[in-house]
Amino acid sequence: MTNTNVTGTVKPSRSMKAAYVERLGGLEEICIGELPVPELAADDVLVRVEAVAVDPVDALIRSGRYRTPLPAFPFVIGRDLVGEVVGAGPAATGRFATGTRVWSNSLGYAGRQGPTAEYAAVPVERLYAVPDGVEATRMAALVHPAATAHVGLVRHAGGVRPGDVVVVGGAAGNVGTCVSELAVAQGAAVVALARPEDAEWCRRHGASAVVDYAAPDLRAALQAAVFRLSPAGAQVWFDTSGRIDFELAVETLGERATIVLVAAAPAPPPFPVLRFFQKSLRVSGFVITTASLEELAAAARSINALVAAGRLDLRVEHVLSLDQAAEAHRLVEQGVRGRVVMRVSS
Repeated sequence: MTNTNVTGTVKPSRSMKAAYVERLGGLEEICIGELPVPELAADDVLVRVEAVAVDPVDALIRSGRYRTPLPAFPFVIGRDLVGEVVGAGPAATGRFATGTRVWSNSLGYAGRQGPTAEYAAVPVERLYAVPDGVEATRMAALVHPAATAHVGLVRHAGGVRPGDVVVVGGAAGNVGTCVSELAVAQGAAVVALARPEDAEWCRRHGASAVVDYAAPDLRAALQAAVFRLSPAGAQVWFDTSGRIDFELAVETLGERATIVLVAAAPAPPPFPVLRFFQKSLRVSGFVITTASLEELAAAARSINALVAAGRLDLRVEHVLSLDQAAEAHRLVEQGVRGRVVMRVSS
């Protein structure tokens, strides 16, 4: 029996291997088994999945610590995919030709199933073409941190220009590396806060200066690096680490600058309210799950252009199989430094 709601290509079978949960909870809740190949809504595209990435928020959603509407269980875990178009619902027909390689980074929350399976149904407006010749695991690793960096810099910081200085907290991490790369691509200079052993990585990925965030003379070292590049101070402080010192940030930023936050420590640090508003500063926090379709599409255009030009790069620390989904989540929960990717099919 064929499935008549898919145009262009018939589903190859009625079942698929998937990583899913029957209820929210710990790693032990992750199951590997057979589920039905997803039925398509009118505006969905059926994608044969090549690779998926594992993001920290995936583990938070799976555990129930990040609350979001979920579809009926079983819930297929994950968020980011790279794959190949094999069919489409009637309203999505013609948007992507069968065989087109595509990616998405906004599945697995807000009522959508995740992509950690052999096939995924993706709303066509959340799907983007993969640049020619880009390997699946590399693309899957990039799309979530790069989109976070883009939305933070463009939507929340208002963009940067040549001559601007961006201080990046957690610059050697996944999002921090992408913030540095995107800021430099827009003409800004980056001052990276990172460990000494990560200094070379940060410089290779765009940093003009690297400052040890644990140095006893952090204030003097950071301000010397920033004011050498911009005597008026930095225009953006983008913190991905959760370790931000607000007093230092406010002192180091120029007038009308912006602090962007995508991480937080359990206990918030002191905030210098008076000096903050005297300098007409802004602070903006966000999670990528709140990004609009328009913001995600703009990020996708930027990501694809930089990937095609060879200007986006990340550490891919582990490439696992679909059967190792629980191990992938364990690694992410333990704070592995590079990206964790699962290869689903070739």
